Amino acid sequence: MEEIVLDGESLTFEQVIAIAHGQPGEPRVGISDSAKEKVNACARAVDTLLECGEIAYGITTGFGAFKDKIISREEVELLQRNIVVSHAVGVGKPFDTPTVRAIMLIRANTLARGYSGIRLTTLELILECLNRGVHPIIPEKGSLGASGDLAPLAHFACVLIGEGKAEFNGEVLIGADALEKAGSSPMILAAKEGLALTNGTTVMTAVGLLETCRAIRLSELADVAGCLSLEALHGTVSAFDERIHALRPHPRQIECARNLREILSESGFVRDFDPANVQDAYTLRCMPQVHGACRDAVAYAEWLIKLELNAVTDNPLIFVSEPPANVGGSDKIEVISGGNFHGEPLALAFDYLAIALSELGNISERRIMRLTDEASNAHVLPAFLTENGGLNSGFMIVQYTAASLCTENKILSHPASVDTIPSSANVEDHVSMGATAAVKLRQVAENLEIILSLELFCAAQGIDFRKKHIGDDKVLGKGTRDIYKAIRERIPFIEKDEYMKVHMDSAHEIVKKFSC
Repeated sequence: MEEIVLDGESLTFEQVIAIAHGQPGEPRVGISDSAKEKVNACARAVDTLLECGEIAYGITTGFGAFKDKIISREEVELLQRNIVVSHAVGVGKPFDTPTVRAIMLIRANTLARGYSGIRLTTLELILECLNRGVHPIIPEKGSLGASGDLAPLAHFACVLIGEGKAEFNGEVLIGADALEKAGSSPMILAAKEGLALTNGTTVMTAVGLLETCRAIRLSELADVAGCLSLEALHGTVSAFDERIHALRPHPRQIECARNLREILSESGFVRDFDPANVQDAYTLRCMPQVHGACRDAVAYAEWLIKLELNAVTDNPLIFVSEPPANVGGSDKIEVISGGNFHGEPLALAFDYLAIALSELGNISERRIMRLTDEASNAHVLPAFLTENGGLNSGFMIVQYTAASLCTENKILSHPASVDTIPSSANVEDHVSMGATAAVKLRQVAENLEIILSLELFCAAQGIDFRKKHIGDDKVLGKGTRDIYKAIRERIPFIEKDEYMKVHMDSAHEIVKKFSC
């Protein structure tokens, strides 16, 4: 991508990922000419409202419970500054740089739609910061998810006026200093701009998008890990027969079964029909049903975020309509208060996705248990994947770690979206907790990433024991041989007890980098 041109209507997943994980200015972000016209028209409408003395929420009134407090024209700029500095009350560790860059891009795209009343110069300053690498320090916690992500977005907006803190070239500076070093200057906010910068679902959308992208990768990797475990456990592919899944036509169940068949094709480690052992345990046999259902949650989150990326989510919104050419006269301006900032759709989707990722972790941990429990795997593999058990504990405590992370994920899967705490003197009397849902989704995804790495670590050990019995001439499936090779390039077969943490970390690094 040489340049991403924002128009408020066509931002994609791929573009957000490119900006989030790219270097400042690579690719560069600009604004389309049509978006510039809309932004300028809406900014002129705000000026017109001020000149006419119109009463408009957030422009000539206070905010939230102060909606009935009229603000004089002389205090309009102070009002906008005050909303930014007073709302910057976030706590907790700051978001990482990719998340901050995603936040900046998504917010700029929303404002480029031309319904928020922000000036073009303000929008351009956001893009200057993005292109030059001025990254606001934004704490993770403090948003109720309605009116959008007020607290974290206020920390973002603070930098534009020279307040708050930002990272630039690896150094954390006061906002004004970071702007100066980047060749920019702080600005004075005009009417409506403070509200436009802080009001909306941008933070939860950014976090949710990045975690949905990770969930897509992890759901694919879960299939690979499950298949490597199946091979280590001498499982059968019969349960993945397409005729079975055609009779329960859930699309992603069918898709998953097809993927499992492809991954295991050409494998010499799977079991042919055995009248003494006609079916596997659920953790192997029901992978299409479980993994497929989890993919439904991933697909729903992806669909929803694609809508939200190009949505206008602040309040109030300003609608400017030109009179018909044959009539003449002034533009018609309407300021309409609504609730597009409410994060309920996102909160529900992120809770659903967290539950799904927790389930992928649960079934993975149960496969780890089967790999390490000699009785459960019918003595296909030795107890705890070690030959001299008793003196050696082998992979016993690796399974403990996976179980611990699964338990944490179960706790984190309690939905945030079913909670609400009234705020702003009960004016904002139902909130979404969407940002909370997004942040805990991130922790669930991080835990799942580790659980899957532990399964692969164990399964590779199991494969090597299988090789001792069936010979090295047997090949793994088309979709498992590469990741097994990647593991063995960095992690040796564990012959006796040794420091396991270094190998677990290596497995985790492989999972983070491996592309299915």
